[in-house]
Amino acid sequence: MIELILTKDGSHTLYDSELGVWHHSVNGALQESTRIYIELGLWEKAQAGKEIRVFEMGFGTGLNVLLTFIEAQKHDYHVDYTTLEAFPLSVEKYSALNYDSLLGSDVLQRLHQLSWNQQHEVMKNFSLTKIQDDLLKYQFTQKVDLVYFDAYSPNTQPELWTEEVFRKIYEAMNEGGVLTTYCSKTVVRKALIAAGFIVEKHQGPRGKREVLKAIKI
Repeated sequence: MIELILTKDGSHTLYDSELGVWHHSVNGALQESTRIYIELGLWEKAQAGKEIRVFEMGFGTGLNVLLTFIEAQKHDYHVDYTTLEAFPLSVEKYSALNYDSLLGSDVLQRLHQLSWNQQHEVMKNFSLTKIQDDLLKYQFTQKVDLVYFDAYSPNTQPELWTEEVFRKIYEAMNEGGVLTTYCSKTVVRKALIAAGFIVEKHQGPRGKREVLKAIKI
């Protein structure tokens, strides 16, 4: 069963009671995603001043897509965004999320309603492709600049946090590409390094001491 939970910054997250996992930190879903994926990822890649190809592992609530979309509109970033999700949320669940009201937006429902496995031009500078697939089976068709790695934790889905998976992603990235993730466990850091990344530890959002940024040199 998936439950809607209000986190400490007033934004929603979801709790999967069957797996015993949260979609975001209970200390604040919005502040967590902003710190890890926007500040440490998008803002850095946007400095290059060209189109940014983003790949996200774990569409989930759609929060990372929404935040990236808002930033793209605010700063005129040109973003080609692909997101992977094996188990999309039901209409009941995503309709209850409060991200639009908190962010002064009105597009979250539309992002969820867009058809799967097809590219959509959401705005002139933002395209979105939602792929319903398993990362282990997924084949990249173009090089990417930025990866939001937001899968369930290694305790829940250890098969997604391996050297093999990270090498697959590494090979699909352009030079200078960046991967950011909330998980800073030693096993994850070692797997990223073994796959070829330079790995940095950064201060995490409230309630989390460290997060990781991995760079393809």
